[in-house]
Parts: sequence; structure tokens; C-alpha cells
Amino acid sequence: MTVFFYTERLTVRKFTPDDCDDLADILTDDEVTYFEPYATFTREACVQEAVNFSQSDEFFAVVYNGKVIGKIYFSRRGGGSYEIGYTFNKAYQGQGFASESIKGMMNYAFDTLGVRRIIANIDTRNVKSVNLAERVGMRREAEHKELYPRKEDKSIFNDFYVYAILKKEFVY
Repeated sequence: MTVFFYTERLTVRKFTPDDCDDLADILTDDEVTYFEPYATFTREACVQEAVNFSQSDEFFAVVYNGKVIGKIYFSRRGGGSYEIGYTFNKAYQGQGFASESIKGMMNYAFDTLGVRRIIANIDTRNVKSVNLAERVGMRREAEHKELYPRKEDKSIFNDFYVYAILKKEFVY
């Protein structure tokens, strides 16, 4: 199993196919996946998704006491920029795990991967994610009006914020 980094309480590592049950605890929750660009998963679909994540270089498992409690999406966008996204099990939200792991990911990206800039695209209605981005030191750079259609009503288009942080701005 490939471990990328540790924080005070967490291990961030590559997903394995055996993570399917913990992943299902996250991806089958309508409330947790509401702002995600994909539909809420069935438990059965999480078996294949765990395999997909285990074969991807863009998804990182956030582990607390042996349980996957979150996932971080980290994808190259060109020019030394990467996009970050995150989804956490509802039972572990509000305890600082997301900000701890995201700051750890940023530190790993800037120091180990040589990343220059990290961005996050966040639905303006997703207050928890906006607060997290600001808590980890990202700044709002832009607002895209009516960018993506809403899941439950494709005739309504949601606004998105672009948050970013440069390596030279990052404080761990």
C-alpha cells in the first residue's frame, strides 16, 4: 500500500479495492454528494469505484484509525497547476479532518510534487467547502456565473467560485 504522507492524526494513501465499504459510507450519502459532479452511488457501484480509484493517480484516501473517512481529488491542469476537490464521510465532518488533510495535501504537492498553484472550483451554495478553502489559506479569484446545470433541475445553472493558492503563498 502506497502512503503519500501523514498528518498529526491522518494517513493519506493510495486507494485499494478493499476500501469499497468505507468509500460506500461516503459516496452513498445524498447529502455528502449533493455538490459533487456525479450522482450518488449505490453500495454495489462503490466496489468498482474503489477499483477505479486504486488504479488512478488523481484520488487519495484519507484514513483515520484504519478507516477511509474521505477522498481527495488532485488533478493536473497544466502549467504547474492542479485542481483539488474533497469529499468526507458525514460522521467525520466538523472535526478538522478535512482541513488537516487538505493542508497536508498542499504541503505534499508543493514540497514533493513541485506544484506551483492549486485551484478549487466550488459551487457558491456549498458554504462548508467555501469555508474550508478559506481556512486552508486559499483566496477567491473568480466567480463563474451559471456554469454547470443543477443535478435536480438541468434548466437551472449554478454559479461557481474559483479558489487558488500559489506555492509562495502557502503556510503549513
